[in-house]
Amino acid sequence: MLGIRPTTAEPARPVDDPLTALGAIDAVEGELERVLGGALDRAGEVDPVFARDVAGRVAALLRRGGKRLRTAFVWCGWRAAGGSGDATAVLRLGAALELVQACALIHDDVMDGSRLRRGAPAVHVDLARMHRAAGMSGPPEAFATAGAVLAGDLALAWADDLLTETALGSPHGARLHREWRAMRGEMVAGQYRDLHAQASGASGVDEALTIATLKSALYTIGRPLALGASLAGADERTLDALRTAGRCAGLAFQLRDDLLGAFGDPARTGKPVDDDLRTRKLTYLLAVALRLAEASGDEEAAAVLAPGAHPRPDETVARMRAALERTGARSVVESRIAELAAAGVRHFGSTGAGPAVRREFAVLVERASGIAPDTTR
Repeated sequence: MLGIRPTTAEPARPVDDPLTALGAIDAVEGELERVLGGALDRAGEVDPVFARDVAGRVAALLRRGGKRLRTAFVWCGWRAAGGSGDATAVLRLGAALELVQACALIHDDVMDGSRLRRGAPAVHVDLARMHRAAGMSGPPEAFATAGAVLAGDLALAWADDLLTETALGSPHGARLHREWRAMRGEMVAGQYRDLHAQASGASGVDEALTIATLKSALYTIGRPLALGASLAGADERTLDALRTAGRCAGLAFQLRDDLLGAFGDPARTGKPVDDDLRTRKLTYLLAVALRLAEASGDEEAAAVLAPGAHPRPDETVARMRAALERTGARSVVESRIAELAAAGVRHFGSTGAGPAVRREFAVLVERASGIAPDTTR
């Protein structure tokens, strides 16, 4: 049973300039724990059952880790725009982005029917287990779906609260809010386009890229960079360069995630490897494979990758994976990731950021994309 863990964290202290992008990944854990401690205390004051079953599960998901790369990209944007000194607001923005990520993961797992997240049962799966164990009435799945939707909503509310507090304490609060508002709209649009593509049996490469950009690339790297830069009062030229850099690097990240969704190791990724294929999710990888299959006359690959009934059985999933390899789509996507990662680093350099910040950005892009960017292209 989940309970409220008392918070013993000290109040936030100023973080001096020697903080690095990679250091921010570690430092945001303390900030996130302070935020969760306060949020859980407030939830307990509202209602103990809600605090245990809903707020407690949101906190548990966040405490199971994650790459925390968004915080590091906020730091990069802040430093690229001349930010220095106390980095507490940077960490608070990072914590807010982690809360948004929790909302997206919880809702995404419901929509995709995913059962595993960060090495543990997804929130809706855990709520269904609780329903059965307690002998509650009604269908466990309906209860769990509704409860997970509320859990995701709560994570987003906590994120909005934290962003608002940070914006009110900043001379650039209005700009922060504009970036945040745009990011939330893009996320919802991307999720819907993903659902729409799956329901309509879409297969186009352009549509796959639109979904990847809206659903992941912008809020993973593009908007974090712009949020950090806005916090430092960046001019429009710097913001435009960072948004372009983030779009390229963010797409590289998402295309890597597509490959991991088809070929990854669940023990390392913490999530099932076959979900995208089983549900025939429109990824750039699938769209490229289908286009290559049709162009080469590979009727077997085209047939197994085409729209159809889902969820697909293990045998069909295995044939889809083989088709992704045989058509050359996996190799094409690997090359595209390399191109996008390199472009992201080049655009970041055009901001005029110092050498140390550029190097850290390149390291982060390598972590996100799984490939060292070739900046000589």
